[in-house]
Amino acid sequence: MPQTPPTPTRLARLAGRTAIVTGGSRGIGAAVAHRLTADGARVAVVYRSNAAEADAVVSAIRSTGAEAIAVQADVSDAASVDAMVTTVRESFGAIDILINNAGILENQPVGSIDLASFDAQFRTNAFSTILVTQAVLPHVPAHGGHIVNVSSSLVYRPRAGLSVYAASKAAVSALTHAFAVELGPRNITVNAVAPALTRTDMTAPIPDEVKARMRESTPLGRLAEPEDIADAIAFLASDDARWITGRTLMTDGGFI
Repeated sequence: MPQTPPTPTRLARLAGRTAIVTGGSRGIGAAVAHRLTADGARVAVVYRSNAAEADAVVSAIRSTGAEAIAVQADVSDAASVDAMVTTVRESFGAIDILINNAGILENQPVGSIDLASFDAQFRTNAFSTILVTQAVLPHVPAHGGHIVNVSSSLVYRPRAGLSVYAASKAAVSALTHAFAVELGPRNITVNAVAPALTRTDMTAPIPDEVKARMRESTPLGRLAEPEDIADAIAFLASDDARWITGRTLMTDGGFI
């Protein structure tokens, strides 16, 4: 009789590596923190204001025997970012993986866009990618590392009221490609993922009829879960993706 093949087990492909996940206390960031530690990494869960949620993520990770810490930082402020990176360095040593996930979304149709909203979205979504990347670079090992940024499918399919958000994420994709060119000689890959609507607390206020239309326009017939995006990020953060750099991976379920 033919034997049943053994159930494959996930290899600890990130064993011994340290990762920083910004916006790691909830949604996609929390899912990424869980996934990277499942792959063997030590993770710094970076949060801006909700210490309780960050501590809950860290507690859940530690309950599995993995290593994690919560670190507060405003990723749009250079001094705060530098202090966060110092804390991670003192706790875990060299930094092998950076996930630039922190972001905000504000809905403002053309005619009501103001400088405050523009500045907030570009500082948090785009400028933070620069600040955190630059702060981490001196601590990446000589053999290289991986950076993964979170862009958005709205870069390619903007929606009414979200023009500034889409523009800020387009900047993230542009920075991803440009940084890959500069950091390739250091064997640091830089990639991005571009999710469509994902079920998180940030997207919870979106009307049900909009979500229904999104499901109908997705061949897989559902919205993304944070874990769907986290798995793609984990791939790009590993050596399995060593020959991929400067690319934004559409993680939109084939949205049409």
